[in-house]
Amino acid sequence: MIYLDAAYIGKCYLNEPGAERVRELAGKSQGLTSCEIGRLEFFSLIHRHRREGNIRAREAKGILEDFEKDEADGVWRWLPVTPQLIRRTCDALRGFPDKVLLRTGDALHLGCARENGFKEVYTNDRHMLATAPLFGLEGIDVIG
Repeated sequence: MIYLDAAYIGKCYLNEPGAERVRELAGKSQGLTSCEIGRLEFFSLIHRHRREGNIRAREAKGILEDFEKDEADGVWRWLPVTPQLIRRTCDALRGFPDKVLLRTGDALHLGCARENGFKEVYTNDRHMLATAPLFGLEGIDVIG
């Protein structure tokens, strides 16, 4: 079981740079996991691609149908966002150096991965990769 952030979830379904490597990684794993917010981020990503004209409405519908079929088939395991997760992630942030750049969603992904016993997170988000060690995690980018 591997933990993917939303950028890598998207690459499982969209033909973006690096998608082949992410799909290869996903295909070799025993399952794919992310925080529940990753599901919402994926839907937002599909909406953004539609809005920007990268995919048509019919393509978006097909992508979301494939994604939901994968969910029904047990490919994805969504980890819950709980009050405890939020509190412990907030507590972790208190001790971070001032220069650390970490967005809310990335903090939630890293906190969730740590809370659920993961040692690695897969992403190509440079800020998340740089901050992963502060959560006791190794950030791995199979693209770059």
